[in-house]
Amino acid sequence: MKPEQFEFMRGFLKERSGLVLGDDKAYLLESRLTPVARKQGLKDLDELLSKVMLGTDAALATAVTEAMTTNESFFFRDQKPFDLFRDTVIPHLAEHRANEKRFRVWSAAASSGQEPYSIGMLLQEAAARFPGWTHEIVGTDLSSEIIAKAKKGMYSQFEVQRGMPIQLLVKYFDKTGDQWQIKPNLQAMVQYKVYNLLHDLSSLGKFDVVFCRNVLIYFDQPTKKVVLENIAKLMPADGFLFLGGAETVLGITDQFAPVPGLRGIYKVNA
Repeated sequence: MKPEQFEFMRGFLKERSGLVLGDDKAYLLESRLTPVARKQGLKDLDELLSKVMLGTDAALATAVTEAMTTNESFFFRDQKPFDLFRDTVIPHLAEHRANEKRFRVWSAAASSGQEPYSIGMLLQEAAARFPGWTHEIVGTDLSSEIIAKAKKGMYSQFEVQRGMPIQLLVKYFDKTGDQWQIKPNLQAMVQYKVYNLLHDLSSLGKFDVVFCRNVLIYFDQPTKKVVLENIAKLMPADGFLFLGGAETVLGITDQFAPVPGLRGIYKVNA
């Protein structure tokens, strides 16, 4: 890969997705985009990059962006945030939303759906304690291809083995050949949308809980600030923001503050 191609792609991806590529990430471009070149019927990576640099093929630009921003996910990833959601957040919302009996959860960068479906399972498990409540889960991702997979709700044996308790697998999935299909009642809980976190978020509506985990690590500081402050506009004062273990709001924005005793969870600064 020529130095000028690498520099162009750094700017291209930063503008389109917020992804920041370090000086040592040429290998990532090569590993992610070589399969795209093959799929597009192009001779090699050099031909692909040349076409992207021309800027005349919008579909190719989208395919390249999606290939670079699609990240691996699995059910109940890192477990602790889901324990906190079940044991702290759901009871809080049950008490403070007792009149409305309704709350909304957003899984930003939902990837192939494991996070929003994990949230849905926890809400289903708690449903008996909260009769008459309605919950809306919205899952968004930049990639239309990965959102299509999430909507389908079909996972391999390998995918369901990663983090999925066996009792939940049996309860919320149907075996279909060598695949596992999310059951319709859980599938219906999640609404999926293709959405770019760098764009105006207001059309998504308001959310009581936002999971934006393992996303900010790919952005530079100014982009993190913009994304976090736009998320804050969608949340009430007692809403909960979940970030990844390597992420924080500290030193980035004063729109959020850590919730004491709940690592990785933040509240809007009133």
